[in-house]
Amino acid sequence: MPTLATNKKAHNDYFLTDNIEVGIKLTGSEVKSIKAGNVSLKESFIHIEADPSSLRLRRAGLFIKNMHVGAYKPARNEGYDPIHNRKLLANKKEIEFLWGKTQKEGLTIVPISIYTKNGLIKMEIAVGKGKKKWDKREALKKRDQEREIRNKL
Repeated sequence: MPTLATNKKAHNDYFLTDNIEVGIKLTGSEVKSIKAGNVSLKESFIHIEADPSSLRLRRAGLFIKNMHVGAYKPARNEGYDPIHNRKLLANKKEIEFLWGKTQKEGLTIVPISIYTKNGLIKMEIAVGKGKKKWDKREALKKRDQEREIRNKL
């Protein structure tokens, strides 16, 4: 299960709780580009689009926004937009779970990593609460203290 890309800032900016594995709807040239390592999760986020007329999430869908997938060089990519919205493939229960977390608790859905599994490209997403500035400083202090303890041993 080789990892193709990770969101390094996610652990620094959020308290992450629930991890879910989802698929990504891609074109053939995007798959080749991602497998070549030409992808970035920096500044990307997950958005749930639901049908506003229905109270239930009948036609809800998960979409990743601002994920940059560079153009695959050998393919003809006329008019290719590297940061267009891509649909994430999750089942209804997972979407309802994520909807509840974002709407009721005010949490954010963040992409963690992209990897291959049985030849398919998968994405790990997590529900997170944003860290404040002092939380980030506290995490840095704790990390430095643990590093000093390890170096002394």
